[in-house]
Amino acid sequence: MAESESGADKSEEPTEKRLRESREQGQIARSRELNTLAILLAGIGGLLATGGKLAEAMMQIMRMNFSLPREALFSEQNMAVWLLASGRIALDALVPLFITLLIAAIVGPIALGGWLFSAGAMAPKFSRMNPLAGLKRMFSTKALVELLKALAKFLVVLLVALAVLSSDRDDLLAMAHEPLEMAMLHSVQLVGWSALWISCGIILIAAVDVPFQLWDNKQKLMMTKQEVKDEYKDSEGKPEVKARIRQMQREISERRMMAAVPQADVVITNPTHFAVALKYDPDKGGAPMLLAKGGDFVALKIREIASEHKVMLLESPALARAVYYSTELDQEIPAGLYLAVAQVLAHVYQLRQFQSGKGKRPAPLNDLPIPPDLRRDE
Repeated sequence: MAESESGADKSEEPTEKRLRESREQGQIARSRELNTLAILLAGIGGLLATGGKLAEAMMQIMRMNFSLPREALFSEQNMAVWLLASGRIALDALVPLFITLLIAAIVGPIALGGWLFSAGAMAPKFSRMNPLAGLKRMFSTKALVELLKALAKFLVVLLVALAVLSSDRDDLLAMAHEPLEMAMLHSVQLVGWSALWISCGIILIAAVDVPFQLWDNKQKLMMTKQEVKDEYKDSEGKPEVKARIRQMQREISERRMMAAVPQADVVITNPTHFAVALKYDPDKGGAPMLLAKGGDFVALKIREIASEHKVMLLESPALARAVYYSTELDQEIPAGLYLAVAQVLAHVYQLRQFQSGKGKRPAPLNDLPIPPDLRRDE
């Protein structure tokens, strides 16, 4: 199990944030052996595919340059023309091979870890200039693994090369007795196939290196329990800070809510556990709005402020609970409560008329029409 610099065990899987940051910094799994294998196989495959054309181009260049006319030998201008012609022939033959190698050089690195361009990975790191850190890297586990891989690669390639050369010994000796053109074609094919078999030996090294690089990169990204907790605190906020913020938000909301109570037309109570303050503005239209609501201590505070500012208090437990649970602050009441609230507002208007000596005392409100889906029992 990996350990952090503090000695704690890195037993936790890397988080999405850790993976994203490591990728931004260029820390992803890469395999040099896989890159080398891709380039070798692509190059040898391109050589085998275009070997005939390469051999023909070589023979054409040789025939053209070994059979120069006499006047071309004494003319600098003609010599430049012949050189350009030879270069054009060679380039035409080599372009397909170069394109194949270019594609392999791009595909090989991104086959493991995907495409990545990281400015952070390109930035200079002065810590790498520390001699002590360099010695530590030289004698690290990774350096030992790289040494073992290099030795294994050398031995595998050596053994495969000896086996291939041994099997091709007769063909190599036979080329000495072949005509020049046939010998050149034969040599290109022989070199291509020999190199292909030798390169296949690197497949064994890559097959071991790729899983190791994936495992090693994951081990580097593993986290301790404390790192996971710290990251959660950084991304989500510390619990005590979040609790303090929520408390301040509630206090601000309550102060704003209490400031709106004097503007209410009526405060409907439970009578003690709940209180809701409603306001209806006929000029704006729409439905009555909830200016304030609360339970227990907050409900008591709402009733006190309403009494101080002579806002009508009306007891209707069922309606108070229905409005409290179904309506948010500064929102209109639901349609199911329109009729009940309209009766309450009408009752308040009649009561004010009576108090001013302009009407009769209204009858008490009983059995307000509250739909069953909005009714809440204590």
